[in-house]
Amino acid sequence: MDDTTSAGLSAGPRRPNARGQGERLREEIISAAAQMLGDLADDEALSLRAVARAVSVSPTSVYLYFPDRDALVAAAMQRCHAEMLQAADEAEAAHQDPALGLRARILAQAAWVQEHPGIYKVMHESKVGMPFKEAAFTRTTAAVQRCMDAGVAPPGDAATVALDLRTAVIGMLSLRINEPDLPWPPFPEQADRFLSKLVGLAPLAGETTVPQAK
Repeated sequence: MDDTTSAGLSAGPRRPNARGQGERLREEIISAAAQMLGDLADDEALSLRAVARAVSVSPTSVYLYFPDRDALVAAAMQRCHAEMLQAADEAEAAHQDPALGLRARILAQAAWVQEHPGIYKVMHESKVGMPFKEAAFTRTTAAVQRCMDAGVAPPGDAATVALDLRTAVIGMLSLRINEPDLPWPPFPEQADRFLSKLVGLAPLAGETTVPQAK
């Protein structure tokens, strides 16, 4: 494995962590891995030796916390996914109207992806198992159900609708990253079409109180 992936991240020798600081080192390892995965946009290009060098510890120290690269990738992606989910939750919570809340959730996710395209590629293209991603689907389902309960979306199976919506959004975000030269419309416009056609919401174009990814 080529360890040049750590260029610009290495530092001088590290002093051993004091007793009780093992969790701190674990978090530093995850942070370094997340940064490198964002730059690489490919988890198979990640080297545990390079991560160790970035944190100024021996590779053995990394193995104390993560038995293999897949475990480290999963931990880094779980943290990043939690950050994206928090941004989406906060955006939705800012709206009392469930339709605007669902729209805000989707646009907040898109804004996060725009800032972290490499991480998003790893999150959805890696072969590493990431069961924690189910939380995003669960919360989108709940948001769709709130729209149905409020009468702003037709009644139906919220989970099925949420799955269709999630498929459309994830596919569209991935395509924007992998095929940026296509004539993409502004994301809010495309999101509004998804919400109208898949969820049954009335057109919400023009709402500008949430992040708008291009």
